Amino acid sequence: MQDLVEILRSNPYPGRGIVVGKDRVYYWIMGRSTNSRNRVFVETDDGIRTEAHDPALLEDPSLIIYHPVRTMGDALVVTNGDQTDTIVERGNFREGCMARKFEPDEPNFTPRISAIVNADGSFEMSILKHQPSGRCLREFFCYEGTDEGVGYFISTYEGDGDPLPTFAGEPVEVAMGEPDEVWAALDADNKVSLYANVGGTVTLYNKHLGD
Repeated sequence: MQDLVEILRSNPYPGRGIVVGKDRVYYWIMGRSTNSRNRVFVETDDGIRTEAHDPALLEDPSLIIYHPVRTMGDALVVTNGDQTDTIVERGNFREGCMARKFEPDEPNFTPRISAIVNADGSFEMSILKHQPSGRCLREFFCYEGTDEGVGYFISTYEGDGDPLPTFAGEPVEVAMGEPDEVWAALDADNKVSLYANVGGTVTLYNKHLGD
């Protein structure tokens, strides 16, 4: 098993990431451009949304302003884009993911990563990837649950690059780490915000707000 904190310390740009464990869920965003970095997480009635920290600097909001986390009944939906809304509107995780594909940000074709955490502790993760043919590969990973302190990690990228290399393989089994440790491990230049839900208590970290 790998250590989540060590993975993040050694990778300057995993992009956006989701980690699901027994009693906690983490989601973070990172950015290389001014537009991507100009964001904060704010709470909503049913989760969180991204918001421009400085509205004057906001350029194209299409891929950076969305609801990363929403509840769907007694389940929690976490994604890296507006597919959160698609999943919730359809009321079905798999149907929502099947209706979407990777982001249209050529040449990166950023994958869409998503997770749903059920009240019984089971969860499902998905990644929607661009293929050389232009088609979309939709991968799903289903878990009956996990042990205390253990989680599964998936991110948009393997690391920095041009184009950015898409995450490969199955979600990685990791020792979770505490929210402060995860936030500190993310690259200081590229990290933007972190959502940490531990036992139902939500903490938001925003670089622009001094966290």
